[in-house]
Amino acid sequence: MGVLNVTPDSFYDKGRFFDQKKAVKHALDMERDGADIIDVGGESTRPGAPDVSVDEELRRVVPVIRAISKKVRAAVSIDTRKAKVADAALKAGASIVNDVSALKGDPGMAGVVAKHRAKIILMHMKGRPKDMQADPKYIDVVKDIARSLKGSIDLAKRAGIKDDKIIIDPGIGFGKTVGHNLEILRGLGYFKKLGYPLCVGTSRKSFIGKILGCEDPEDRLAGSLATAAVAAMNGANIIRAHDVGLTRQVLRMVDSIAGAKKR
Repeated sequence: MGVLNVTPDSFYDKGRFFDQKKAVKHALDMERDGADIIDVGGESTRPGAPDVSVDEELRRVVPVIRAISKKVRAAVSIDTRKAKVADAALKAGASIVNDVSALKGDPGMAGVVAKHRAKIILMHMKGRPKDMQADPKYIDVVKDIARSLKGSIDLAKRAGIKDDKIIIDPGIGFGKTVGHNLEILRGLGYFKKLGYPLCVGTSRKSFIGKILGCEDPEDRLAGSLATAAVAAMNGANIIRAHDVGLTRQVLRMVDSIAGAKKR
C-alpha cells in the first residue's frame, strides 16, 4: 500500500503532493514501483494534528481520487474518519476505506461502507490524533488492541459489512509508546487469530527515529524497511509504506525466505 498524502502538513511528505498534478504523478510512480493499493489521505493523522473540516477534506481528496482511479490499475483507498468523505471518495473511484478510528469516530461510516460494498481497514487508535500520544497506557497492549478491534469487527458486521471485506490494523504509532510498538510487531501473530487480513504501517514513524536517533523522517528508511520485513515475517498481509519500490524488494526477499508466493 503506497501512501499518498494530499495534505500540507503530513509528518513526512510535508505537503510535497498537495498539488493535484503532483499527487497524480506520484500515484502513477508508486504503481510503477509495485504498489497494489494507493492510499489517499486529505487529513494528517500525525500526533498533535488538528482536525480538518469535511468540506476541506473533500476538496483535497475527491479530485485526486477521481483522476488517479482512471489512470491506475491499483486499488484506490481513502484514508478518512468521516462518512461523508468516504461516501464521496467511493463514488469517485475508491474501493477501500482506511478508517483510523475503526468505525468508532463517525456513526455513519459503517453504513456507507456497507452501502458501497467496499472493503474497510479497521485501525486501532487510542484517543484522537491531537491527543493520542498523551501518556497512552494498556494492561496488555496486544490483547487490549485485539479486544478493541474485535469490537469494531462486530460493528462492521452488524452494519452489513461482509467478512471478506474486513481488514484489521493494530495502529502502530497511534496512541502507543516505543515499547508498545515493538510489542505489537512481536505479537502480530496474535492478531492473525482474529481471522482477517492484517495491515501494518510503520513507515518513517517516530518510534523508529527514537530507537535509531533519527529526528528527521528522511533518515528513517533503514528502520522502516527493517520493520516492514519483521511485520511480513510475522504475518502482515499489507504493508503501508512511503517508499514503495524498496519496500517491495524487501517483501520479495521475505517471501523467498519464507517460501511464500512472490509478491
